Amino acid sequence: MNSHKYKLGQRSRERLQGVHPDLVRVVERAIELTSVDFTVLEGLRTTERQKTLVAAGASRTMNSRHITGHAVDLGAYVDGQVDWSWPLYERIAEAMKLAAKELGVAITWGGDWRTFKDGPHYELRRNTAGVTAARGEATSGSG
Repeated sequence: MNSHKYKLGQRSRERLQGVHPDLVRVVERAIELTSVDFTVLEGLRTTERQKTLVAAGASRTMNSRHITGHAVDLGAYVDGQVDWSWPLYERIAEAMKLAAKELGVAITWGGDWRTFKDGPHYELRRNTAGVTAARGEATSGSG
């Protein structure tokens, strides 16, 4: 899948601090598989930060998986900056889903949600968070 060899930078690694180890493993494997370089925009989030995002309309819930360390936001990194072009996020999602499947970790991609599609967002599935899913069950998320 990846002819380039991307790796997580120091800032991305710092932003993964406090994130559930299963999700960290998926992100670390996905960077090896992806055809689009990415950066970790946000992992663990404070309640205060979540309130700010809800007030700004950037999030719709105070029940965010970021608050518990069960979610990450990834940004496509092109030419030294984050690029918000939707097709890039579909390619990152391919790598994240493949990595999750390989590792037997069930994830949900925000881009698969029916409403409020969130291309940068990945989270451990609620019914399996903290429990590693059986190999092959970690395919696409259905929101």
